[in-house]
Amino acid sequence: MDVNDWRSLVTVAGLVLFLALVAWTWSSKRRSAHDAAAQLPFIDSEPGGAEGGATPTPQARTGANAGGGRE
Repeated sequence: MDVNDWRSLVTVAGLVLFLALVAWTWSSKRRSAHDAAAQLPFIDSEPGGAEGGATPTPQARTGANAGGGRE
């Protein structure tokens, strides 16, 4: 076997491993794991969130320099 045979073998093995990974990822057995992972951003660890439950007033949100430019 020369180096080109090894390159071909590694390429085919990589393609087979990639297709196996895609099939495993999209299998219907993993649906519950995907649904649980999709809900992670919406889970609150603390009541009231990271801001301590305080909602900023409209004046605090807009501020004097709301455009982000220099004064």
